[in-house]
Amino acid sequence: MTGADATLVAGVDTSTQSCKVVVCDADTGEIVREGRGSHPNGTEVDPEHWWSAFQEATSGDLLEGVQALAVGGQQHGMVLLDEQDEVVRPALLWNDTRSADAARQLVDELGGPQAWADRIGVVPLAAITASKLRWVAEHEPESLRRAATCVLPHDWLTGQILRRPGGEVRGWTTDRGDASGTGYFSAATDDYDHDLVRLATGGGDLGLPRVLGPHEAAGRLARGSGGMLLGPGTGDNAAAALGLGVSPGDVVMSLGTSGTAFSVHDSPSADASGEVASYADASGAFLPLVCTLNAARVLTAASTVLQTDLAGLAELALQAPLGAEGLTLLPYLDGERTPNLPDATGTLSGITRDNLTPANLARAMVEGMVLGVGAGVDSLRREGVAVEQVHLIGGAVASRAVREVAADLLGVPVVVPEAGEYVALGAARQAASTLRDGDLPPWRAGTAQRLEARPSSAAQEVRARYRELVGTVHGV
Repeated sequence: MTGADATLVAGVDTSTQSCKVVVCDADTGEIVREGRGSHPNGTEVDPEHWWSAFQEATSGDLLEGVQALAVGGQQHGMVLLDEQDEVVRPALLWNDTRSADAARQLVDELGGPQAWADRIGVVPLAAITASKLRWVAEHEPESLRRAATCVLPHDWLTGQILRRPGGEVRGWTTDRGDASGTGYFSAATDDYDHDLVRLATGGGDLGLPRVLGPHEAAGRLARGSGGMLLGPGTGDNAAAALGLGVSPGDVVMSLGTSGTAFSVHDSPSADASGEVASYADASGAFLPLVCTLNAARVLTAASTVLQTDLAGLAELALQAPLGAEGLTLLPYLDGERTPNLPDATGTLSGITRDNLTPANLARAMVEGMVLGVGAGVDSLRREGVAVEQVHLIGGAVASRAVREVAADLLGVPVVVPEAGEYVALGAARQAASTLRDGDLPPWRAGTAQRLEARPSSAAQEVRARYRELVGTVHGV
């Protein structure tokens, strides 16, 4: 148990749907207090909602005695600020696909995907910040004319915390992990590419937050406010990697609102297909990452169609055999980011009178979701990332069917850590490191379940059928 004299640190996850805050013992990572606030739904949002949710999550004495705090946040969100640091327009979030055409324009204007991969390791898609800047330049030029600075969600919330009375404000800051998801920062060179900013805006430059080192403080609150030190913060996936304590050979599959597959790696990548983004992590290494738009909400949709809840969906899915007797789902219910198909819809293939049963449909929905994100694991492997085991995290992992299907189809052991807020935990771990001049405490997630790989000819057939369907329907 944590003693009364323990050093306390806090981590924040300002995600798409909510703000979660954990207060931890800096030595052990044990959580001593937690709070939560809600964000509104949508693909654009007034950042003031993030501040309100943070205040809700930290109400009362939640931050009492906390010596350091860091913020992990949803990546890619575009927050435009004017000369007085006031928000110009609602923030465009990662899942706003209006910028799909803008992304295609940017790719073409620089000379194609290979040119982007070689230059910064990221090929613009609708989610990327640079694409959103181009969209605003084309559709809301007055907003862009008013803008003086562009920051990311975690940058903005960190800045708001420091702007409390007596806070030490050092200007807008970010970190390399979050900056590497903008489309104008190179993880390989650790620097912004201002020519790409000007390309995105149609010629104008913008102020950008200063990129802090992995353990460099963003500022400190006044002693009268507790004297709390603020770490640099980072993007949500880099924070989750810190929270899980992953090392080379570990791949994380996160199945939340979106799906991601990523791993800590010792060198940057340059994938011209755009599937693997060459991001930075929060420790000074690299975080090659694949992101999909579709993950847990596929299961929500399936449970609605089948008139059951998520537990009932899992029970149904486990009644059906591997492969759902030929049913195959492409789970592109909200379009898709990887592969880059923002206007796609879902496809259910292989339907016969005999196999169209509730159990097979439930199984096909689960398998389709796992294979959709699991394709990212194959892409990481293609880029030289070692895949020795897969850590499953995110809300969808509560489903036994998801865990069992992953063991059937991924081809490597599946580790299911104890349920936890790993983005917030990673941010707290970073805060502890910042407080202690770069000494990263050896926290590591406990393992709730380990499932050994279950390779079979049937699993190979299911994977091949899925890949064939992607090619047949979408030509990729």
